[in-house]
Amino acid sequence: MRYSQLLLPTTKETPAEAEVISHQLLLRGGFIRKLTSGMYTYLPLGFLVLQKVTEIVRQEMNRAGAQEILMPMVQPGDLWQESGRWQKYGPELLRFSDRHNRDYCLGPTHEEVITDIARMELHSYRQLPINLYQIQNKFRDEIRPRFGLMRGREFVMKDAYSFDVDDQAASISYETMRQAYHRIFQRCGLEFRAVEADSGAIGGSFSHEFMVLADTGEDTLVICSGCDYAANVEKAAIAPPPEESQSGIALAELQQVETPGMKKVNRVAEFLRVEAKEIIKTLLFEADDQVVAVLVRGDREVQGVKLKNLLGASEVEPLAEEEVWPRLQLPVGYLGPVGLDMRVVADYEVMGLVNAVCGANAKGAHLTGVNPGRDFQPELVGDLRQITPEDRCPLCGGNLTLTEGIEAGHIFKLGTGYSEAMNATYQDQEGVGQYFVMGCYGIGVSRVVAAAIEQNHDQNGIIFPVPMAPFQVIILNLNLKNEETCKAAEGLYQELRALGYDVLYDDRDERPGSKFKDADLIGIPLRVTIGKTYEKSGEVELRQRRSGETVSLPYAETVAYVDDLLSKALS
Repeated sequence: MRYSQLLLPTTKETPAEAEVISHQLLLRGGFIRKLTSGMYTYLPLGFLVLQKVTEIVRQEMNRAGAQEILMPMVQPGDLWQESGRWQKYGPELLRFSDRHNRDYCLGPTHEEVITDIARMELHSYRQLPINLYQIQNKFRDEIRPRFGLMRGREFVMKDAYSFDVDDQAASISYETMRQAYHRIFQRCGLEFRAVEADSGAIGGSFSHEFMVLADTGEDTLVICSGCDYAANVEKAAIAPPPEESQSGIALAELQQVETPGMKKVNRVAEFLRVEAKEIIKTLLFEADDQVVAVLVRGDREVQGVKLKNLLGASEVEPLAEEEVWPRLQLPVGYLGPVGLDMRVVADYEVMGLVNAVCGANAKGAHLTGVNPGRDFQPELVGDLRQITPEDRCPLCGGNLTLTEGIEAGHIFKLGTGYSEAMNATYQDQEGVGQYFVMGCYGIGVSRVVAAAIEQNHDQNGIIFPVPMAPFQVIILNLNLKNEETCKAAEGLYQELRALGYDVLYDDRDERPGSKFKDADLIGIPLRVTIGKTYEKSGEVELRQRRSGETVSLPYAETVAYVDDLLSKALS
């Protein structure tokens, strides 16, 4: 492509609306333009990158035996009513009615539609296993769209769905997809990890997230240095602490002490001369419209997803402080489990405390000598706290590292939840109807583009991995008035294109400095410069965007050098 003919509106200024680096560089580099909140137009360069990722995804899905289809983005509401998600999914599901007052939604995902296809078209075990996928726009009505392509309302996604005869066969399909996802992210040239994850609104018994590692990631990952264990912090398991013998430890009497104005754990610990880990922290959450008291050690934090899963709740949110007294007549900062008339759940560690401290449920007062089992008994006990770097790996006991990542893919074992809800069955070998065992596999194609930039950039702009780059080579002609320079640039352009490479020829009548800055900004992996050095000695300058390594070569050797460099990067 000739730069002079390309719609590529680069800018020097960072747009005020852009908070993260990928959003800034995609706007500055002329890849995207905002249409409205959370919705973007892909300009030519942005669409080229999107196509590169899409093609890698398509090739690996086909290689794994999946079959591509295309389902409508608009979905009838009655399918979502069947599955039970019409109300459950929440306000992110954009619902509307047509002229006949029939309910519809814009698809954030397609479990209902694909299950409907399966129950109509798949009748026998002989047709299984099967995996169907699409690459299509999705819509989720995010309450606060932000970060450009990272968290938009409309986005491009690859979603695949497998159908199997039983759990064992479904596990094989799941593993096939897990390996395919590894190949996809490896081919994109990204540093990533597959981590155990919570299944969220999609449902299912087991899932993995594919996280692109980046300092600006929204998710925290837990990675073991001694084995392959990796998990999202929401899912990272903490084994129950070993039971310690309390024989010989005298249980103190329960006493109320005055702690005026001391609502925070550190203030109470200092005043009573105890450690924070000896205090029982009581936090209130609303779980499906029921208030629940959650107990953790004073030096710990509650992990909301773990709490949601332990309770089996659909929604769990902290109860706002200003609601506590009007609704419960309990003083904020002085809550405790002793005598508390509500549902109480506790983290494992709390049950091992002896002679602990907790709130007295009276303003300005705490209790000492608190002992679980004697003074209170939680309804449920489980792993409820946030993991820390000081914790040990639940598999091997090794050291853990917490790092940041961006979710770019997610695979789920769905089981029979959707097939049972929608009565989707096949006939087994005995002619008996059985529910399909399903799997679901998603990749945020447009999110991969943003994640790649978050991981690969410097102060000058984007550094695209070669497989994702809109063009692999950019040729800069620094002297358009020199016939020999123009002839050499045109020759390289044509020869490299003939070898199958995507080449951008900067034939603009601009200052060299502007051409260099634009080339760095848009992140083309290899820059070939033809200028004064060529005029003097017949040599061409080649610079690698990532390393900054620069070499000068005779013109006749340039094509072979570029071919060797890029073929290795693309292999």
